[in-house]
Amino acid sequence: MSSFHQQYIKRILSARVYDVAKETRLHEVPLLSQRLDNTVLLKREDEQPIFSFKCRGAFNRIYQLSQERKIQGVIAASAGNHAQGVALAARHLGLPACIVMPQTTPSIKVDAVRELGAEAVLVGDDFNAALSHALALAEEKQYSFIHPFDAADTIAGQGTVGVELCQQHPGKLDAVFIPIGGGGLAAGVSAYMKYLRPEVRIIGVEPVDAACMHAAMAAGKCVDLEHVGLFADGVAVKRAGEETFKVCREFVDEIVLVTVDEMSTAIKDIFTDTRTLTEPAGALALAGMRRYIKDQGVSGKTFICISSGANLNFDRLRHIAERAEIGVSREALLAVSMPEKPGSFLGFCEALGKRSVTEFNYRYADKERAYVFAGVELAGGYQERMALIGSLEQKGYSVLDMTNNDTAKLHVRHMIGGHASLGDERIYRFRFPERPGALYDFLSHVGKNWNISLFHYRNHGAAYGRVLVGLQLLDANEKELQQFVTKLGFIAEEESSNDAIKLFLQ
Repeated sequence: MSSFHQQYIKRILSARVYDVAKETRLHEVPLLSQRLDNTVLLKREDEQPIFSFKCRGAFNRIYQLSQERKIQGVIAASAGNHAQGVALAARHLGLPACIVMPQTTPSIKVDAVRELGAEAVLVGDDFNAALSHALALAEEKQYSFIHPFDAADTIAGQGTVGVELCQQHPGKLDAVFIPIGGGGLAAGVSAYMKYLRPEVRIIGVEPVDAACMHAAMAAGKCVDLEHVGLFADGVAVKRAGEETFKVCREFVDEIVLVTVDEMSTAIKDIFTDTRTLTEPAGALALAGMRRYIKDQGVSGKTFICISSGANLNFDRLRHIAERAEIGVSREALLAVSMPEKPGSFLGFCEALGKRSVTEFNYRYADKERAYVFAGVELAGGYQERMALIGSLEQKGYSVLDMTNNDTAKLHVRHMIGGHASLGDERIYRFRFPERPGALYDFLSHVGKNWNISLFHYRNHGAAYGRVLVGLQLLDANEKELQQFVTKLGFIAEEESSNDAIKLFLQ
């Protein structure tokens, strides 16, 4: 063992963390283990008092500093979780604390810092902007700067997670998956694991749009990323730490990169087994494990994933839920062209078989062809998606697969519509009990009798399905249409005179 490695083991074994942190659980997630045909265990750092592992490193760093010299106060730059760790440690040690955070930091983290008695200063759009301001402020206030990851004492504090892992799971273990932002957790855990369990593979995980450690490994030195994605704000770091890079380069075996969709799926996986909602960075390790299993085709292995945090803004859930099904190939997004005539939509639903439709958007464009944006629920992943597209094309439909098209997922799906000059169009809003086949049942009543000029439906998981529909009178009159709508038996409201409809759709 090198002297460098020995020094880190000594630091980790003598780290002071349990004044504010606790030993967290390690337990198997049986449902996911069964689905993936591998034994999966979660190290539940989301159960710390601040819902993140960051209190370990922050307290150890501040405590060790306080033993070396008298400090006036502490200051930190953080996207959130380190901020709470510093605030908690400072309160415990009776020190004033100032935390500089990016303006993009979720409010739940900002509020938590203030509730712990620290001053929160919001500056810039990313960690680097907050860091520059914090360093200047530290000099002005004569406070000690507590880096979120790039300090040996911080790394050692995070390394206590590895100590617990080895004590809690001394048996068969094939790999540990660790989320990487700046690299403090990965450095600490990998250093200890390679000391006690060198046969265990250490795999770091980063988002594809915030892969600063991966970039450093490729370049052989720390480099600045031009842009950093903010979905996983807890790991949104442009540049890995010099010290963390030095440790990770020696002890981390490989780094896996994952997408927003894959992180969203991992959040859902953890919720399914634990009924706990983690933040995107907290589910990063599990997303990487999923990617690793898929790429390597392994089974019968034992994996540990570090669930690093649960500081999730509630309003992020809508976006996460929407992306989760795509991330695990449970939903296909398709653009389908079909003849513009009554019964076409119903025929399309029949062609889908018994699959549930999650989204159905359409607006009249011309007399010849109708173009539909459809979301379809899948059970068999990629293979089923390809089989479905092939089946639709054999039946004469022109299909564009948009499942992996980010522009379609983020923007186009919300923009299907536009003006149509149809003097005989009437707009209705319908509500019906949501269940499998509900959309088909609705279209079976409407689609055969009337020409549909507008259709907007999304399955939000609510008890009731809601559809906005444009119906053309053609040779009928207003009274006949109203009688038909009444006989349907669905809750219906006419929206033809709605100002929003007039402005944007007619």
